[in-house]
Amino acid sequence: MDTVAFDKTGTITVGAPEVREVRPFGGIGQRDVLEAAAIAERRSEHPLGAAIVQRAESLGLSRIEPDSFDYTPGRGVVARLASEIILTGNRALLIEHGISNGALDGLQLGRTRDALSEVVVARGRRFLGSILIADALRPEAAAAVRTLKDMNIHTILLTGDARTVADAIGAEAGVDEVKSELLPDQKVDVVRQLAASGRIVAMVGDGVNDAPALVEASVGIAMGSGTDVARDSADIVLLGNDLSKFVDTVLIARRARSIIRFNFAGTIVVDAVGVGLAAFGFLNPLLAAFIHVASELGFILNSARLLPGRQAAR
Repeated sequence: MDTVAFDKTGTITVGAPEVREVRPFGGIGQRDVLEAAAIAERRSEHPLGAAIVQRAESLGLSRIEPDSFDYTPGRGVVARLASEIILTGNRALLIEHGISNGALDGLQLGRTRDALSEVVVARGRRFLGSILIADALRPEAAAAVRTLKDMNIHTILLTGDARTVADAIGAEAGVDEVKSELLPDQKVDVVRQLAASGRIVAMVGDGVNDAPALVEASVGIAMGSGTDVARDSADIVLLGNDLSKFVDTVLIARRARSIIRFNFAGTIVVDAVGVGLAAFGFLNPLLAAFIHVASELGFILNSARLLPGRQAAR
């Protein structure tokens, strides 16, 4: 494995985002923006949707269920309440539904210390505003990425978030490359392109959106808290959500491969020496038995280096 691709939300980040700011547009109230977004996201399983619903409930906004709900991976939610359509997602979703691009262009995330994900909201074909949501980087993420880079493994962040958000998280995590504003099928295309270039690619993700890329990768790794679809699609499921466990797995795998190669080469050398000695008449049964037993014992002891020590077993 020479390349690792990470999803962002729930993988590199904690996956427990919080609403940091509501920015209404054109005289709309903040509560109106939150209420519309909460209606649309009520049935959503996405972490950003859960953060919106949680904030709305903390403010005592009414719990209204939408009449219909449709989620488009990489875009957002289209919900219907009576005769009104409510849209929550990224800017591309609103543009697809004919919401004024001019109003969206007027929005600016601004410069903040946090990497903020933007969810734009429209109701009844009227743009209401945006909700800025922050998700913290996993405490072990930067160290895990740094260790992978020390092993000469190329690291890539794949996300559907806006470029500003992705670049901020990527810089904080220390990944080599960031690809943002990706749809699920575009994540798959990136993995395929990497594989086509001769790379052995591992994909680490946790969501429904990541499942196709997990299947396409040379090795798919799902976070322990990931969705059922992600876990079923992956080759490996991490116990828990600690990325350092993934790094430990890579280290153990590399060490095991090194030991296997050494034992394989050693067996060939010992057998070649034995055949040579036998060909020239220097190998008697007693010496042959000694060479065989000694070499096998040496290879077993070499393999025993993979056993955890006392400190690792605690």
